[in-house]
Amino acid sequence: MAGASSESQFVTFSLGDEVFALPVSVVREILDHEEAFKIPHGPDYLLGLRDVRGQGVPVIDLRLKLGMTRTVRTPHTRILVLDVPMRERTLALGLVADKVFEVTPFRHDEIEQAPDIGARWNSDYIAGVVRRNGGFVVIIDLVRLFSGDAGALGGAAGRMAVPA
Repeated sequence: MAGASSESQFVTFSLGDEVFALPVSVVREILDHEEAFKIPHGPDYLLGLRDVRGQGVPVIDLRLKLGMTRTVRTPHTRILVLDVPMRERTLALGLVADKVFEVTPFRHDEIEQAPDIGARWNSDYIAGVVRRNGGFVVIIDLVRLFSGDAGALGGAAGRMAVPA
């Protein structure tokens, strides 16, 4: 039986039919979806700002950031409020998820690397893939996902590794 040190806790959520996960250590809270205060001239995936306990937190449509279709709000739509450890600061972000499922452990030995398809593709944001219930769960590396963006959503950032 695997010991506690050989697994990490993740929050699982969906974007459409796909299941993704983030380390529980970066998830501050999960909120009901509310419209964000719009910010002019921001990237398409930046929905705006939301007040979270007195802090203005940028809200990101993760579906758009990943090249999917825009999120359509449902009663299950949630915002994951995250504190992402960057090289010199902590980045507060709100990510829109179609549905949040659970906190679940993944054993380190069941986390696979991003698939090799024999060609270059933008898979840097994939920290790992876990087989689960006949499908896959993609673990997102938030620092890599946002490190190519300028200004408030990135800059020079270090890689966020899967917790040990």
